[in-house]
Amino acid sequence: MLRVTSIFSLICMSLSVFAQEAERTLTFSEAVKIALENNITLKQQANQQYVNQAQKNSSMARVAPNVSAIAQGWQVQGNQFIEQEARVVNDAQTKNFYGSLDASMVLFNGFNRLNGIRMANADLDAQQHLVNRTRQDVITNVSNQYLQCLLDQELIQIAQEDVKNQQNQLNQISEMVEAGSRAKVDQFNQEAQVKSAELVLLRAEIRLRRDKTLLAQTLLLDPATPLSLQQPQWSLDANDLDASGLDNLYSTALESRGDYLRAEKNVESSKRGLSISKTSFMPSLAAFASLNSRYSDASIPEFSTQIDDNQRTEFGLRLSIPIFNGMQNNVNFVRSRVNYDNAKLNLENAEITVKADVLNAHQSYKDATLNYEASKAQLEAAKLSFDLEQERYELGVSDFVAFSQANQTYVRAKGDFAQASYTLLFQDILLQYATGTLTEEDIE
Repeated sequence: MLRVTSIFSLICMSLSVFAQEAERTLTFSEAVKIALENNITLKQQANQQYVNQAQKNSSMARVAPNVSAIAQGWQVQGNQFIEQEARVVNDAQTKNFYGSLDASMVLFNGFNRLNGIRMANADLDAQQHLVNRTRQDVITNVSNQYLQCLLDQELIQIAQEDVKNQQNQLNQISEMVEAGSRAKVDQFNQEAQVKSAELVLLRAEIRLRRDKTLLAQTLLLDPATPLSLQQPQWSLDANDLDASGLDNLYSTALESRGDYLRAEKNVESSKRGLSISKTSFMPSLAAFASLNSRYSDASIPEFSTQIDDNQRTEFGLRLSIPIFNGMQNNVNFVRSRVNYDNAKLNLENAEITVKADVLNAHQSYKDATLNYEASKAQLEAAKLSFDLEQERYELGVSDFVAFSQANQTYVRAKGDFAQASYTLLFQDILLQYATGTLTEEDIE
């Protein structure tokens, strides 16, 4: 029996050690780095850049001549005219070969290809701005979830301290009841306070588990892996945001916000697309050249001789004038013009959105600063009030209701101060996000 007990204890110790080793410590900067590496949307946006880069390379290569080679072999059965012998052969079977090397180059087409290069450049830049903004979206989202988990942890600590204090107070009241200095009802009321504090702690633990699972899901980590989150070493000193600074924030946002810069590039791209559609109404001039030859076994000369004798060179200029094609060119032009007009509308909306975001973030940061200072003062006052009320209650000067209310106010003040602290940290991140200056280095 002793051996079984020893083995069981050893197994429990091993499982405990394994569980501790399985816990993963995750810092704030590591969480952001993992999110940037694993985020699916960001990866897809980055992959799209390869397509835009290929389109840019293709648009530049279109300026060069088009070169193609043709090799064709075929067999003919039936009456045939033998060109070299100037006679008709009935029911003949011949094997033929034809080869050609062709080249063509557009000399003028209304600057279609030049606009195509500029359009591809604008599309590539727009995609890069989208990737940068998506990175900021990821950083902001992960920061919010990480800070929420840290807040949950602090609220758990506050709840644990409250449970401990309430239990100690219950022990003291129980001793007072036994000594006859307190009524039995105070003990019952304090027991209710202990259960209430335990319930608050339980809810805080549930909320932390839920938020950690959400964070693991966002980072594409195994939700079953325990996460140990570390408090970042950030300063809560508020920045001085005056009215003149708001204009500077507007300017910074218009120069840095990826969504606004992308809207600008989309306007440029659609403008080039409109210019390209106009070229469909213009004549185009192209130069062409071709070197070709043929062979047929119906003729007596051998392959190399026929290839040399039948060699032919062609070159010249080709002028193409659009006259009528079912008004398809007009449809393409109207579609391009509408795309251009819509892109300008999106740019106007993006500018308004940027200014509204900066204004809201600026005001929210100022509000968070005031809330932080107020909650800090509230916590100090609540602690003084609780200490005084506790002393009064122990001396028998105050009743249980006043003491309980002072304790609840103090616990609530600690929770409000924790909430205000993390809100101020996150509002600083949101302000950088609104101005488009947020990077992963800013949260280290």
